[in-house]
Amino acid sequence: IAQRLLGAGAGRAAVALAPAPINGVPLPAPPAWQEAGPQGPSAVLSPRRFRRLFANTVGAEESGRLFERYVVPAPYRLLADLGRTGPDPHPRARADTGNTARGPLLLVSGQEDLLVPDAVTRAVYKLYGDSTAVTDLKQFADRGHSLVVDSGWRQVADHVLDWLHERGVRALSGDG
Repeated sequence: IAQRLLGAGAGRAAVALAPAPINGVPLPAPPAWQEAGPQGPSAVLSPRRFRRLFANTVGAEESGRLFERYVVPAPYRLLADLGRTGPDPHPRARADTGNTARGPLLLVSGQEDLLVPDAVTRAVYKLYGDSTAVTDLKQFADRGHSLVVDSGWRQVADHVLDWLHERGVRALSGDG
């Protein structure tokens, strides 16, 4: 979503955290939420599957707390659309990677992410290679998909804030 909005000129900068693949970049395996196939209109994760797919780099106790706090059923159709790959990706999974007038973009990955593997984020990063607009990649070692909600979230947040500061992106005043 962040990449799509930035490419359309709807933002001054964007940070894409473990972003879903865009522009036909394939996931290396079927998306994890599709493993069991559709279960109705919503995809529901068990605590065990959540730990394996989202919180694979934290302990069982922390994974359980994260599950209780954050997990809600997600619309299966949206998840399937975002994970769709091939020559004609879903329109929601497209972004203008050639827009040279856009603001800076930071792509963030956890190198142990099983849901959106680091290789996918690196492949997306390469799509921006011909653009003169600023695109950066930050890979966090030993981090999974839960990198922004688990106990190491502050390291990610601090990096993002520093990156925004280095790019001259400041919060707008209350006056606009």
